[in-house]
Amino acid sequence: MQNKLLFVGLLVSLFLSVNLEAQVVGSNHTTYTEADTLRGSLRPERSNYDVTKYHLDLKVNPEARSIAGSNTIHFKVLGSLPVMQLDLFENMQIDSIVYQNANLEYTRKYNAVFVNFEEALKEKTSDSIKFYYHGNPVVAKNAPWDGGFVWDTDEDGNPWVGVAVQGTGASLWYPNKDHQSDEPDAAQIDIAVPNGLINVSNGRFTGKEELKDGYTKWKWAVKSPINNYNIMINIGNYTHFSDKFKDLDLDYYVLPYNLEKAKEQFEEVQDMMACFYEKMGPYPFEEDGFKLVETPYLGMEHQSAVAYGNKYMKGYLGNDLSGTGIGLLWDYIIIHESGHEWYGNSITAKDIADMWIQEGFTSYTESIYVECRWGKEKAQEYLKGTRRGISNNNTIIGDYGVNSEGSGDMYFKGANLLNTIRGIYNDDELWWNTLRDYTSTYRHKTITTEDTEAFFDKATNVDLKPVFDQYLRHSALPILQLKQGDDHFQYRWKADVINFSMPVDVFIDEEEIRLDATSDWQRMETGEELDEVILNDLEFYVRVYKIK
Repeated sequence: MQNKLLFVGLLVSLFLSVNLEAQVVGSNHTTYTEADTLRGSLRPERSNYDVTKYHLDLKVNPEARSIAGSNTIHFKVLGSLPVMQLDLFENMQIDSIVYQNANLEYTRKYNAVFVNFEEALKEKTSDSIKFYYHGNPVVAKNAPWDGGFVWDTDEDGNPWVGVAVQGTGASLWYPNKDHQSDEPDAAQIDIAVPNGLINVSNGRFTGKEELKDGYTKWKWAVKSPINNYNIMINIGNYTHFSDKFKDLDLDYYVLPYNLEKAKEQFEEVQDMMACFYEKMGPYPFEEDGFKLVETPYLGMEHQSAVAYGNKYMKGYLGNDLSGTGIGLLWDYIIIHESGHEWYGNSITAKDIADMWIQEGFTSYTESIYVECRWGKEKAQEYLKGTRRGISNNNTIIGDYGVNSEGSGDMYFKGANLLNTIRGIYNDDELWWNTLRDYTSTYRHKTITTEDTEAFFDKATNVDLKPVFDQYLRHSALPILQLKQGDDHFQYRWKADVINFSMPVDVFIDEEEIRLDATSDWQRMETGEELDEVILNDLEFYVRVYKIK
């Protein structure tokens, strides 16, 4: 039995390293191309306008694996705009780009499209262009870990289509300003699909139109700011059922033969919403409602239309990412992907290098849910268990301006960093108030790591700057060094950050004691041996090195 458990543990560790790392699209590049810069940087061709709305009007042909139609792009001009950069993968064909009933000239470079206006658009004006295109978008090899379309069939042989493009980019399938710093304030998504199928997109369903060519157009409207990669289509032979939480509409779209399983599994949404409302504040997109949509891939945080493919199992496809057993008490995809509605969809990193703001906080929402249901100790045990999926080999923050994410440690190391900061606060009321204030302050905003650091630092008298710096911008954990003396021990931090300091809690003879440790040796009077000095590792994620 022991060898079998060890084998299972090794398999799950491999599962963790492959799956979590694979979700990180651009991690830890050391060299970058011009294509990376065109995608990741903000130059006047991008920064001199702000998108206010996308209106997608497309026909999807599952048999040909093709899409065709237009995107009307509404925008405000922030500075003189003779040339506008949009983004569309170079394998997609441009039919025309129309402005005031005339075709505009354009040039293409890699996945960037440079649109030339005859006269520069003037600052403080509002305008729009209509971008016609068609093609066969990139097919995902293993969604959602690599971007693209998923052309599948359900058990009854009906077409079943999904898309997942986070990191790879929404420009894989529609023209847009493909940078996280600019979210349209609204979106209209009109998708025509073969008769007998349904398309489910973000926001509210506004009606359908039966076309005369064997297709039906399904119309959806989004009234909230939305990330480009969250704008989504889900095509299938769906059946629909609904529920409510307080004033929030809950809608579910699943395959007919999974209806009864879905009704039972999705009851967990009630407990989740009750927990998240209490700990993080109200659902950020009440005007657009909340949906779970069954997909032919595992899941994604598509705003107000969360993709669900966990096969109606507890855990992560029946696995516990923490190895504690706690992760098998709840449906990982429901909780994690819905947690992104607060962190990732409502609060979004301006640059993909700061994706830990989205993934670290959302991984922490898993423990929030556990705490609501099973208590604080279980939540912290779960977080401690997830540390087995942390490599501490590369930095959480990526390189700015080149569309580069940091390492996969942004997930569970980011969550354990937040738990450590909660331990530093040493005041749960302060912690939850600060988290709710953070969620409210930056609702529907794009922000930076510096914004997050400053917010949580301001709430406490402890200087958190060296803590954030060590965990986010260096790969190694800080090491608490303990050295034995006569009737005392000495302690200090060894870290990459110069003059690193951070309070930390240890147990001595079962009494919890706070050490205000710095980079300099300090002395603690005690008759206990070093073996009796035990780190409170449920609250602090650090290394300990004892010198005897």
